[in-house]
Amino acid sequence: MENLLEKIKETTNYIKNQVENFEPDYGVILGSGLGGFTGEMKIKFELPYTLIPNFPVSTVKGHGGKLIFGFLGDKKVVAMSGRFHFYEGYTMQQVAFPIRVMKFIGIKKLFISNASGGLNPAQQIGDLMIIKDHISLLPTNPLLGKNDDELGARFPDMSEPYDKSLIERGLAIAAQNKIRCAKGVYVGVTGPCFESPAEYKYMHIIGGDAVGMSTVPEVIVARHMLLPVFAIAVITDLGVTDNPVKITHEEVIAAANAAESKMSLIIKELILGDKL
Repeated sequence: MENLLEKIKETTNYIKNQVENFEPDYGVILGSGLGGFTGEMKIKFELPYTLIPNFPVSTVKGHGGKLIFGFLGDKKVVAMSGRFHFYEGYTMQQVAFPIRVMKFIGIKKLFISNASGGLNPAQQIGDLMIIKDHISLLPTNPLLGKNDDELGARFPDMSEPYDKSLIERGLAIAAQNKIRCAKGVYVGVTGPCFESPAEYKYMHIIGGDAVGMSTVPEVIVARHMLLPVFAIAVITDLGVTDNPVKITHEEVIAAANAAESKMSLIIKELILGDKL
C-alpha cells in the first residue's frame, strides 16, 4: 500500500470519530465460524468494514464484516468479526492493515483465533491448539518495501512471536475447564485449496502441528509494532491420516462452530484476568 502511514492515520481518525474516542486495550480477531465471541461483549459500537476508509472487505463465508467495540467485563475490547486473506486477492499489507489500525486506536495486546487442519496424529477434530510458533510457507511478507520507523524496526525480532506468559495462562485455563488443548506449531500457507496428502505429510515432517491460511501475516505485523500476541486454533479436520478424506469449507465452519464456546472461554478468561 502506498502512503501506508498516511492511510493508517486516516482510517484511525475516522474510527475514533465514529466510536466517540472509545479506546480499547485488547484486540481480538475472529476466524472462520468463530464470530460468537462478541456475544460475550457488552457492545457499544459496530462499524461495517464497507464504511471504513482504506479497509478491505471480507469475502469468505463464515466471516462477518465489521469492527465491534465494547466491554468484556470491565475490559475495553475491539473485535474483528471477519478477517482478510491473501487468497482473496489482497496484498499482504492489506491483509495486515487492520492490525496496524487497532494498534493506533490503542490496543496493547492482540488475540487471534483461526480454524486449522491438524498435522499431528495425536489430534482429534474439535481439539484446540495454542500456537507457540509458526512456519511461514507464504510467498511474501507484509513488511516488504520501505520501512517506516514510526511503525517498527526494519528487522524486527521474531524470537518470541507468541507471548509465553499468555500461552501458559491459556493452557492453565483449558486444564481447569477440562478442555482438550495443547500447544503447537502453526504452518501458514496461501490457500485457497486444502492441502494434498503429501503436503500434509511434508508440513508435519518439517515441524508443523496445524496448517491454515491466515494468522502469520497478522502476527508478523503485530510483532513489528511490539504488540504481544496470543493465538489459538481449532482443529477442524485431520490431514495426517492413513485414509485421507475430502474436506469442504462447510465442514470446517461446522467444526469451528462446535468448538467455538471452548475457544471463546479461553480468550475471555485471558482478557478478564489480564493486567496491563
